[in-house]
Formats: sequence, structure tokens, C-alpha cells
Amino acid sequence: MRFGFVLLPSKFIEADQALLTLGGQILLQLDSPLSVAETWTRLNDWRAKQRMQSSVPFWWFALALDVTFSIGAVQLEHGLLRKIDNATNPH
Repeated sequence: MRFGFVLLPSKFIEADQALLTLGGQILLQLDSPLSVAETWTRLNDWRAKQRMQSSVPFWWFALALDVTFSIGAVQLEHGLLRKIDNATNPH
């Protein structure tokens, strides 16, 4: 599978499992700095409350987290993930 086909929804990837969608869902959980494990737990709880039926394995969560790092949306400081507001903190 080519990487470009998993970033966005397609006939092979459900909308709620596309890496960019999942990255956005991860960002929703980061209202304060959290560990990776806390973020994973919060994301799963949030997805259950939203009644999303497709499950996301940890490795897929990790790929989505990599995408958020690569676009500069999060950073890891002292073991905690922190959302970056690029509007106020441009690189």
C-alpha cells in the first residue's frame, strides 16, 4: 500500500481511520500535555463516545502521531505530548 493512500480516506481506508483524520482526533485530546499512553487512552475513550465503530490499533495511532509530528502539530517535551499552535508559534 502506498503511503499517500492512507493519509486521506479512500475506498480502502474509512474516513475515521485515515491518518490525517486520526491526527486531528489526537489533537483534540491534547487540551493539556499528556503522555503517549494517556493520549492513546483518551483517544479510545473519545472515539467510543463518538460511537465510531472502526477500531484503531496502537500501531496505526503511532503512524498518525508520526504524521502530526511531521507537520509540526505536536512535540514531545519531557515525555509529554504538547499541541503546537502554529498560528502563534511559526517555525
